[in-house]
Amino acid sequence: MTTFERIKKLAKMRGYSLSSLNDKAGLGTNSIYHWKTKAPNITSLKKVADVLGVPVDSLLEDNNETSKSNISADDEMFFRTVLDKDGMSDKQYQEYRKRIEQFARFARSDIENDIQNGK
Repeated sequence: MTTFERIKKLAKMRGYSLSSLNDKAGLGTNSIYHWKTKAPNITSLKKVADVLGVPVDSLLEDNNETSKSNISADDEMFFRTVLDKDGMSDKQYQEYRKRIEQFARFARSDIENDIQNGK
């Protein structure tokens, strides 16, 4: 997945159009769209990452961590979004993460029950 594609996908997940993300990051007109064909400069990429609440490296294509694992780029983006601390203290984040894990176990069990019951 290219940097542009990652930004587009994450922007959509966060409820931004590329145009509104571009404006919120304070970039020149259609800057993000230009990244389809040319690499962004690090300053602009940092501004976009800040608005999206993600580390810059998560926007870069061919993230080595993703390519070495069985996790798809889509799943990695999802997990980064779900597990984003977004201003939480360490204690709040640990509680948040515990609750996410509990919900995931419940959802998986519920789906497995549905499958067994032919739903």
